[in-house]
Amino acid sequence: MKRFLLIFALVVLVVAGGVAYFADSDPDGLDAVTQRGCAVVETGGGESLEGRCIAQHAGDHALSDGPLADYTVGGDDRFTGVAGIIGAVVTLAAAGGLFWGLRRRSGSEDA
Repeated sequence: MKRFLLIFALVVLVVAGGVAYFADSDPDGLDAVTQRGCAVVETGGGESLEGRCIAQHAGDHALSDGPLADYTVGGDDRFTGVAGIIGAVVTLAAAGGLFWGLRRRSGSEDA
């Protein structure tokens, strides 16, 4: 069982680190739908939406300046794979902790 978990963890890390570099910078489905009716225009201060769409009323997320914002590490696009690996490790740790904490223990009473 330990060998399986080790191999599983290694595969997850390789996939998370490698596939992250193929992530598309174009808007995903939700972003694309909310931007219908607008055009994204590059300005000196960043991107701006011209036209009428739902996305014009959107603001930045509260954690948009966080260390892993936009699937990067510190805003550097070269570290997308590292951000993917960090996300995979955190997810595996959280899931493992939940499974470990919720597992049935031998000798305990069932209520």
